[in-house]
Amino acid sequence: MTIRIGLSTASVYPGNAATAFSTASRLGYDSVEVMVWTDPVTQEGGALRALSELHGIPIVSVHAPTLLLTQRVWGTDPWGKVDRSIDLALEVGASTVVLHPPFRWQREYAAAFVDGVASREHDSGLRLAVENMYPWRTARRDMLAYLPHWDPVEQPYDNVTLDLSHTATAGSDALLMARALGPRLAHLHLADGLGSFKDEHLVPGRGSQPCLEVLELLADSGWSGEVVVEVSTRKLDRDQREIDLAEALAFARLAVVPTRGASRI
Repeated sequence: MTIRIGLSTASVYPGNAATAFSTASRLGYDSVEVMVWTDPVTQEGGALRALSELHGIPIVSVHAPTLLLTQRVWGTDPWGKVDRSIDLALEVGASTVVLHPPFRWQREYAAAFVDGVASREHDSGLRLAVENMYPWRTARRDMLAYLPHWDPVEQPYDNVTLDLSHTATAGSDALLMARALGPRLAHLHLADGLGSFKDEHLVPGRGSQPCLEVLELLADSGWSGEVVVEVSTRKLDRDQREIDLAEALAFARLAVVPTRGASRI
């Protein structure tokens, strides 16, 4: 089985969803992940299906607007955001909804989060893959910004998204996390980082994360999840953006070729 490599619409920001689909098609990506954002097309199933059909690229995942910067997209009720993301995923044929754990000030949401995710997975038939995050850092201290925790490994989620920029920011061992998650690892955000307190989302291979080793582990284990390139290109012009996204795709393509003596995670 060949692992598909997708492109997140976030990777072309401040470009829009249409830019993401055309870029993915032009560069040879297999799929797209839709980050629900202020771009109205990312919130409208019919428009997204039209883009998917136009470019012949499936939508494999929807990223719910649970980021700090999308707190007012689809209102302020966190479960309302999750439910609308599920509805959108079902409408466009995506199998996975990516979501962040609750912020620490969302205490009521956090208290019901684990059970709420599990019940929605059961009812929808989708994977709700909770993403690893990181402590918020200043020069003097770390702050626990997420509940139940930023690290999903010890949490009872059935499905998890592993983000390799977030592992850099957190100082986590990404390869150890991938092994520890085992079959619960449903989704991978491919990026890199140098360990800064900022969430860098570098092109894989330009930071300190074991991007190659994680991809090789997944390929050799017969993993059936989705790899999605989620890198920051917001300061680049169109030509340099395409160079970076082509480089990220080439990195992933070479790494997901299974090697001899395949092992299991």
